[in-house]
Amino acid sequence: MKKNSRTAIFPVAGLGTRFLPITKVMPKEMLPIVDKPLIQYAIEEAKEAGIEEFILVTGKGKSIIEDHFDDAFELGTSLSKGRKINELRDVEGSTIGSGELFYTRQVKPLGLGHAIWCARRFVREQPFVVIAPDDLVLSTRGCLSQMMDVYDEVGGNLVAVENVPKNQTHKYGILDVTSDDGKIVGAKALIEKPLPAEAPSTLSIIGRYILHPEVFTYLESHEVGKGGEIQLTDAIAKTMDRVPFHGFRFKGERFDCGSKIGFLAANIAYALKRNDLGGNVREILKEKYNLG
Repeated sequence: MKKNSRTAIFPVAGLGTRFLPITKVMPKEMLPIVDKPLIQYAIEEAKEAGIEEFILVTGKGKSIIEDHFDDAFELGTSLSKGRKINELRDVEGSTIGSGELFYTRQVKPLGLGHAIWCARRFVREQPFVVIAPDDLVLSTRGCLSQMMDVYDEVGGNLVAVENVPKNQTHKYGILDVTSDDGKIVGAKALIEKPLPAEAPSTLSIIGRYILHPEVFTYLESHEVGKGGEIQLTDAIAKTMDRVPFHGFRFKGERFDCGSKIGFLAANIAYALKRNDLGGNVREILKEKYNLG
């Protein structure tokens, strides 16, 4: 019987240098998509998929994230007295209960693999989830919920994948594909950030993983990979001879909110989907900028 994943790790220790100067004081993960921070979208996606324990791997200057998910008693009281029911609902919806949210510090920025290793003591030899808040997926059903269904079929290590332009393979972990039925993908190898001329495909891993705890065996060695960092992809690759590996083509539109253009595109897309904003946004785009 496959064990269900109930713990998710959120790597949020990055400096967010591509968004300076705002990230000088504001964690990148707190930047808003319309009116909710990126990290809240990630947490909500995890909750929808049945996650019960939320592990944030943080760094210096990230305490505002902790405050965001705390109870805001004074604010809630004020909203209640003012009969601002919708606003009160939104505030209460961002609160995570006691004993569900945990933090650990990544003292040095040694890569995604190192960030995940920092959370190893919370996993307790169970399958676990990794969600990168930078990767935002707009879909009717959350990307992780879709993955959980597939994980029930295949087990092992499962990653969300999508094709990227050939000239961008150097930004991603790329699959060396052996099978692809349009939904579930098999691979014989994973290559971290290959140059376009060396990439075996354009099928890339995005920031959603369901992983077997054996990856910690390889992360423990702190072996340095591409870019002088400890890469999660390398650890997954080293388990492929023993732990089943699959890629999953999810349904939805992914936005790379680690880039300014992706962040702006996500704000427009999410605003257009809102009943309270969509009409006005379309009108602005059409009348002010001659966009249909």
